[in-house]
Amino acid sequence: MTKYLGIDFGLKRIGLSITDEENIFAFPLTTVQSENIFAFLDDLFLKEKVSRVIIGHPKRFSGVDSGIESSIKIFIEKFKVQFPNFKVERYDERFTSKLASKAIISSGMGKKKRADKSLIDKVSATIILQDYLTYNKSSL
Repeated sequence: MTKYLGIDFGLKRIGLSITDEENIFAFPLTTVQSENIFAFLDDLFLKEKVSRVIIGHPKRFSGVDSGIESSIKIFIEKFKVQFPNFKVERYDERFTSKLASKAIISSGMGKKKRADKSLIDKVSATIILQDYLTYNKSSL
């Protein structure tokens, strides 16, 4: 089987998560500086069998797209050109950063580590991917 990759896109950093081969669980992978993302993905796709990429779709509470959506669309177009064999899907990521922050706080992690924004990015990517997996399992 193949794995799925979760992406929490940001202008400075991109949080990444990955599933197990059965696509049941999502795990934090890493955070990559945005300008280095395609080189990182080139390397990752050589090491891991990934078939699907889930990219967060940030929306405001009202359901309207967030301001970063135009940058995400540009990223997706570049991704599809560089990696045309991957299925790309979007998943609503409302509140994932807040959920990630709460999860990190309740983990008992020290204040200094909790302030690391890259940790929030990869935990957010994990929440996006796990929610996607849960939603798609229940809709079968």
